[in-house]
Amino acid sequence: MGQRSIYILNGPNLDHLGVREPHIYGTETLADVEAACWHEAEGWDVDLIFRQTNAEHEMVGWLHEARVGAMGIVLNPAAFSYAGYAMLDALKMCDCPIVEVHISNIHRRDEEWRTRSIVTRTATAMLSGMGTDGYPLAVRHLRHLSQRRNAA
Repeated sequence: MGQRSIYILNGPNLDHLGVREPHIYGTETLADVEAACWHEAEGWDVDLIFRQTNAEHEMVGWLHEARVGAMGIVLNPAAFSYAGYAMLDALKMCDCPIVEVHISNIHRRDEEWRTRSIVTRTATAMLSGMGTDGYPLAVRHLRHLSQRRNAA
């Protein structure tokens, strides 16, 4: 992995995207999201590493893998947003940009605890409430950041 890699990491229950609460999360699947990200990256010299887990320790391992040298991380932490402290510590060690993505607008959720993400303090940027469109936009943003760094 390395400077040409973007990690797109998804937390708990996103393996059920498309069937879980479609009135909140829509009907697109995680496979649809991955295809949209690859479409966004078409023509670039970039490797997308697309993963999903329901286990925080696995997410921490992937963040350790991406920690040094990745072009960036697109992260939908899902429920880890609210209590994933081991993941938060791993994010603090990352030397690349991190774009936090939430399919729903977490700031408009009914449950107060869902409106505050502990991950945000480590994020370079956050996309929330754009549906699955937030993922390819996050990939595009990481490309722009990389181009700016390389031009400097």
